[in-house]
Amino acid sequence: MHPLFRNLQAGVQALNLDLPEATLNRLLHYQDQLVLWNKAFNLTAIRDPKEMLVKHLLDSLSIIPHLPKGRLLDIGTGGGMPGFIIALVEPERECVLLDSNGKKIRFLRQISADMKVSNAKPVQTRVEDTAILKQLGQFDVVTSRAFAALNDFVTLGQPFLAENGYFAAMKGVVPEQELETLPQYKQEVIALQVPNLNEQRHLILLS
Repeated sequence: MHPLFRNLQAGVQALNLDLPEATLNRLLHYQDQLVLWNKAFNLTAIRDPKEMLVKHLLDSLSIIPHLPKGRLLDIGTGGGMPGFIIALVEPERECVLLDSNGKKIRFLRQISADMKVSNAKPVQTRVEDTAILKQLGQFDVVTSRAFAALNDFVTLGQPFLAENGYFAAMKGVVPEQELETLPQYKQEVIALQVPNLNEQRHLILLS
C-alpha cells in the first residue's frame, strides 16, 4: 500500500467523494511522478509529498462535487491542477489542459500517455493565442487555479466559453471587489473545506 493511501482516502471521504481504490492509487501515482519530475523541472514550489497531497490533490478534488458537466478547459494548468486530477476522477469528461510552459506540458503529455488518460489533452500555448480556438472549439466549463484577477480570467477565457457555459475560478478569500466588476454574470460563491488545510478556499461559478 502507498504510504499516503490512508491520508488520501480520509481526505476524499471528508470531501464526500466516492472514489474507488483504483482511482486513489492513480492519483497517488500521478503525485509520485510530479514529485519525481519536480526535482529536475521545478513544476511546483511544494516539495513535501504530504503537503502536496493537501494543497494539490485534495484542493483540486474539492471542486469536483460542484463542477457543471461537460467539456472542460483548464487555463494555466501548471502541473495539472485541477485539470489532470479532474480527468483522472471523471474519465467520461474531456479535459483540455492549457499552459505556455513547455516543461509542464511535456510532463502532462508523458503522464497522460504512461497512465493511458485518454480524456486529458495537454496543449502548449498562451491563452491569448485565440488562433488555437479553431483547433480546440468551445467548452462547457472553463476553470483555473492560477489566475490572479477574475477580470483577466474572464476576459481571456470568454472566447473559449460555449453558450450557457460556466467559468469556475478557484480562489482563496472571496474576491468581493473583483466580483463587483462582473455584474453581467450570474454569480455563485461556494465555500470549500479542504481537509487539513487551514486556509480559506472558494469556488466562484460565473454563468
